[in-house]
Amino acid sequence: MAIRLKVCGAARTVTGLSLLFETPRSRVLVDCGMFQGPKTLKALNYEPFPFDPADIDAVLLTHAHIDHSGLLPKLVRQGFRGAIHATTATCDLCSVMLPDSGSIQESEVEQLNRRNRRRGRDPVEPIYTAEDAERTMVAFRKTEYGAWVTPVPGLRARWWNAGHMLGSASIELDFVTDEGPMRVLVSGDIGPDLGPIQRDPEGPTDGVDHVFLESTYGDEDRPAIGQAARRAALAKLVNDASRQNGALLIPIFAVERAQEVMLDLVTLIHAKQVPPTEIHLDSPLAQRATSVFAKHAALLEDGAAMRAALADHHIHHVEDWRQSMQLARQDGFRVILAGSGMCEAGRIRAHLKAKLWDARTIVALVGFQAQGTLGRLLQDGADRVRIQGEPIRVGARITMIEGYSGHADAPELLRWLEARGRIAGGLFLVHGEEEAIAGLAQGVLDRGIVPEQALVRPLLDEAFVLRPGAAPERDKERSKGRRLAPERVGLPDWHNERAALTLQIEEALEKAGDDRGRAALLARLRQALDAR
Repeated sequence: MAIRLKVCGAARTVTGLSLLFETPRSRVLVDCGMFQGPKTLKALNYEPFPFDPADIDAVLLTHAHIDHSGLLPKLVRQGFRGAIHATTATCDLCSVMLPDSGSIQESEVEQLNRRNRRRGRDPVEPIYTAEDAERTMVAFRKTEYGAWVTPVPGLRARWWNAGHMLGSASIELDFVTDEGPMRVLVSGDIGPDLGPIQRDPEGPTDGVDHVFLESTYGDEDRPAIGQAARRAALAKLVNDASRQNGALLIPIFAVERAQEVMLDLVTLIHAKQVPPTEIHLDSPLAQRATSVFAKHAALLEDGAAMRAALADHHIHHVEDWRQSMQLARQDGFRVILAGSGMCEAGRIRAHLKAKLWDARTIVALVGFQAQGTLGRLLQDGADRVRIQGEPIRVGARITMIEGYSGHADAPELLRWLEARGRIAGGLFLVHGEEEAIAGLAQGVLDRGIVPEQALVRPLLDEAFVLRPGAAPERDKERSKGRRLAPERVGLPDWHNERAALTLQIEEALEKAGDDRGRAALLARLRQALDAR
């Protein structure tokens, strides 16, 4: 009795992790994440699952981030009736994150349908609603680190602290097969050795058959940034913004990153290393998540300091969108933490639209920016971007504060992997872009962790057969009917190219000098279109 596997997400990209394990008696998902990034990739969220949700018996969840949990309400909406097993902190975070995700989708679809009506297009439905997400929480079952759970007959599982975020875990799966027991380890997202607030990642140390390893920073060897260096970099930006009387905008991931940055800012204020100022937390989700962090502060490295910082009087919660818009219109020095971390949605876009052109503005990125996102365009040095359909010149200073990432780099991932002991079967590299996976694969081979035939870089919807102590076998028949061609997964798509071309045309028209030059340019463009 072999175990069959289908890789349903985070294959050659960093979002949408979902692994389907099938035995003769059951079907189990590890994670059910939402795709983020280019529109072509995000469109997968609206498409049918590559399996029947009603046939899934259980879900095992590594952590609460939306790229790992975000399609759970869709799964329930479409017929899943099993249990979702996760750590207690993950359950509590999902109780605020998933309804928020549903509300965002309802709002975005409402705006899209207004545009569709004007264009004569059919209305669309949200992937799921806030109500769907609330119903999903009934399926959650809480577990603790180190405790064995039996989600379905023939499988037991336990969760190990992954050091990535509050409640995050690597999940060990122990399958019963006709060929003997088979142990599988899904890393989830692995935290760095010097994580700002999380304890070091853990895991079994006596060897496993198959490992699924994240590779977000698999091609990078980043310098170790300790707490003092990270806070010094943040202090410099706060002081620079104060001196030039500009805004410091920090696009924030609402869960973990927001709380880490608030702790550092409050610490700097009390140490008189930056001027006393209000810290505007402009993210309803971050505000709700903050209460969960206060509840579970004992799980963190310095929980008492975190709990005190989150309650500090310098932190001002921006309650509703009216206050947010008023804040965006205000001039002068201020520190604003607003969602979302990759600038793809949320209130940060209004702040960027209002302030990105201003040379006094500083935009500090504090986490990974996926291909095709606005955050990645800014990080890569774009001089113009489009926000809500409007071209914006980038006059602000764009910078990255290192030391906040929740992901291990290549040497840390390799050390974590070696600490797990002998891998008797295969190593799957997931949750990474092409270059990151290639870099990590080379590191694995250089260290002799597994032979090349046991190293797998799966494609989206690719299927495999897993056996104890043997290299994975590709299942060509069950790999047919992929939802997206491999070369299109995770890369900038035609939507990004159209936006870039539109900006280029607008810039060329501005530089044309007079109406005659603009008319000539438009005539050449029409001629090119007519020649198709």
